[in-house]
Amino acid sequence: MRKMIIVDDEKNIRLGLKTMIEREFPESYEIRTAIHGEDALTQFHNERAEIMITDIRMPGIDGIELIKRLTSETDAEQKPIFIILSGYDDFAYAKAAIEYQVKDYLLKPIRRDELFESLRKSESTLQRQAEFAERVAVSDTYREQLRINAFKEWFRQDEPLLESKGDLETKVGFEQFTKPFTVAVLSYKSESGDSMNKEEFKLLVEKMLQPMEGVLNASFLDNESQLVLIGSPAFQFVELFRQAGVKELDGLRMGISSEGTELEELYYCYKQASEALQYSFIYSNCRLLRHEDIGEKRQYYPVPDEEIRKLGNMLGTDREREVQELLKQVFHTEDIPDVDIRYLRLIGKMINEQVLDEVFRIYGEESIEVLKLYRKVGSMDNFRSFHDYYRSLELLLSSVNDYVRGIRSAYSQHSDIKTAVSYMEENYFRPLNMAVVSNHVGLNYSYFSEAFKAHTGENFVGFLKKLRIRKGKELLLEGNQKMQEIGSAVGFENSKQFSRVFKELEGISPQEYRIKVRSDEGQSKEAVDHQV
Repeated sequence: MRKMIIVDDEKNIRLGLKTMIEREFPESYEIRTAIHGEDALTQFHNERAEIMITDIRMPGIDGIELIKRLTSETDAEQKPIFIILSGYDDFAYAKAAIEYQVKDYLLKPIRRDELFESLRKSESTLQRQAEFAERVAVSDTYREQLRINAFKEWFRQDEPLLESKGDLETKVGFEQFTKPFTVAVLSYKSESGDSMNKEEFKLLVEKMLQPMEGVLNASFLDNESQLVLIGSPAFQFVELFRQAGVKELDGLRMGISSEGTELEELYYCYKQASEALQYSFIYSNCRLLRHEDIGEKRQYYPVPDEEIRKLGNMLGTDREREVQELLKQVFHTEDIPDVDIRYLRLIGKMINEQVLDEVFRIYGEESIEVLKLYRKVGSMDNFRSFHDYYRSLELLLSSVNDYVRGIRSAYSQHSDIKTAVSYMEENYFRPLNMAVVSNHVGLNYSYFSEAFKAHTGENFVGFLKKLRIRKGKELLLEGNQKMQEIGSAVGFENSKQFSRVFKELEGISPQEYRIKVRSDEGQSKEAVDHQV
């Protein structure tokens, strides 16, 4: 529905025009009326209209002055289509109308057919404008995407190859850059380690930058889904970081490059900012890091294959303190923050693959709580800082140590499982589950599951089903109890569940089993009597 404002100081004309238009074009226009030019200006500023029909001669701001002000104050795409009404066939008015590109100049008294034809032409114009704006938007979006792709492809290279420097300058629009420029690379992690939606993060940062004193030459997500900002001066990025703290976006991390003026320097500035962002991970309390503060000498130690092998062997023993000391040793925690970030990531990867993966390959993944932490610790990128990662890894290794020790203990000491089986034999008719039985014998739920399977050869649920059906078969042959009574007596909720499980295990229903066994027994008795 198009928005329209009718401006005339005569009430009858305003209402008459409104009525005529609504009758001829039902549900096409949302029409407001204004009593003079100043009223129309106020209404338009509060809520723009696409079409404005205005009288020329009005007290205060007349129609021509109204059009003049709106034309000067409004962007071209926001300017309404103007239709002038006048009781005077005056050349001066017509000339002014032409100057401000008025759509139509209608003389009073207004003829219905002329008004309606003018509105139809206005609608055609608005549709053409919308189509053109859409084409421009698509074209601009496409060009911007080509520009971003050029940045991303260039920044992905190991070296800033500039064989076609002129082409690259054109693709990235380097001539329009404000210089000197600085590059900032940003990421966001919540306290739980979750990332914000990348596009939403980008829009949020751009919105925060708008009121600041500076120029943003480019903003895009790189191949690592990190937000890259190229702009000038550098202090706008520092102010952005400060504003993020005010807005409680304390999960924001930022790396900032040195300044540059040449195209080649843009590549190195991006690499600097990316590296600074990576090293901000090492510092728990420093979430904004300039590249100049990193330092050139980073420690990259020999890969500790033997120590990591020992770490895996020690899990499940009573050497938890030694495990912690060995973990410090392989990460060189005393030397942080001088350790090369690439070394830390490699050690994390090796522990994940050679220690943790191996543990769960051998002992299974029955502990849900341990498994959740295991999956999170699988990547440092799931954490805000190395400190958070390291503490979680320590906790995981401690949990895995207890987990493995418990399983080994359960495997080697089957007396607890024998006690559990005896308990089930005595209480099969009660509402049993694995939690109840494992608590009875004092074993961890996960350890109990593994040990029970190892001892009995089947899982807890399957064993309990067979036990109850075995007891049910005995009751079926003892008398003429109803199925509901027998099912309840052996621990099933109802006769339907009893019959379903019975058939699942025996292949026939309980009633068929009772008839079959009694028939077989009867035939055997007759055979004996006959022989006698």
